Amino acid sequence: MSRARIIAAVVAVLVVIAAVIWLMSRGHESTDDAQIDGHITQIAARVGGTVIKVAVDNNDKVAGGAVLVQIDPRDYSVAVDRARAELADAEAQAAAARTGVPIAQVETRSGVSTASGGVEEAEAGVGSAEQQIEAAKANLASAQARQREREATATKAAHDVERFRGLVQKDEISQQQFDAAVAASDAAKANLDAAKSDVIAAQAAIAVAQQRAAQARATAAQARASLATARTAPQQLQVTQARAAAADARVKQAQAALEQAEFNLQYTNVKAPTAGVVSRKTVEVGQVIQAGQPLLALVALQDVWVTANFKETQLRDMRAGQRAVVEVDGLGGKEFKGHVDSIAAATGAKFSLLPPENATGNYVKVVQRVPVKIVFEPGQDPNQLLRPGMSVTPTVYVK
Repeated sequence: MSRARIIAAVVAVLVVIAAVIWLMSRGHESTDDAQIDGHITQIAARVGGTVIKVAVDNNDKVAGGAVLVQIDPRDYSVAVDRARAELADAEAQAAAARTGVPIAQVETRSGVSTASGGVEEAEAGVGSAEQQIEAAKANLASAQARQREREATATKAAHDVERFRGLVQKDEISQQQFDAAVAASDAAKANLDAAKSDVIAAQAAIAVAQQRAAQARATAAQARASLATARTAPQQLQVTQARAAAADARVKQAQAALEQAEFNLQYTNVKAPTAGVVSRKTVEVGQVIQAGQPLLALVALQDVWVTANFKETQLRDMRAGQRAVVEVDGLGGKEFKGHVDSIAAATGAKFSLLPPENATGNYVKVVQRVPVKIVFEPGQDPNQLLRPGMSVTPTVYVK
């Protein structure tokens, strides 16, 4: 065989191989920019308190509904008892309010005469209280005058003591005269203190009289209001019925408060919302936590999928439901069967912290990648070896 024929045969084989590879590549799309994703639930406390028990550790498998962390429930038990007591009080008040409806029908008949007498008595009390205020003010003025007089006397006596002190030291006056001046000064100070006490007592008497007057005015205003209410007998029943309705509403509020307190007591047991594996545990026994504080993460290994970032040029023939094969690097290239679940509504760059803005004038065309969700066919991972974050190489058969 000639050399030219050998070269032609080799070229023909290479062309056939290239054609086969090209035909095979047309039927599928593959990418190594892919990883396994899954549901990672951040477990947080719904109430605050002191942690008394942590039932799990990192990498522990837990079932749905299992207690993960226990918070000291004593404060919340007290809150439940208080809410129950408030509910009982509200129910008693509601019962009394409902009982008052027929009683109001009888009382409003004789209420006008009684209320009129109350108004007269209250107004008399106001006049008496105002007279007491005037008398107290007069006493205060008298006490203040005595205080000023005794202040002058005490000042003069103190000056005499200072003047006599120098004279007695020079033996110009007798010790008896100096002692008498000191005694007079002390007596003047005592009288001044008594006068000040009288002023304070007079001021207190004014305050008490003013308070009594205010109470008397309030009583008079209440009596006038009672009289006005009694004169509106047809409406009094409606008011009593409205109070009964308000009492019933307070019962419902107390019931809601009790229900919330019971919920809070239940929330002291932090439970797993679903089965999974514990990760990133940050809570310890004795730690004081706040409501909403993250405690640990729960990874649901029973429900994982692949997020494959295909180039936009690879999506021309890709559709939901197409068959896929996923090669997992961490399992020695083991292949898993799956299918395309959905294609993202935007490129990954659009969801980045600083998405590209092509209107700035610095536009450079770059092939974008679009996330594609690929789900595994059931029953292929009984030991739950697939973990979120593992690198994979998916191949989607588009034809």
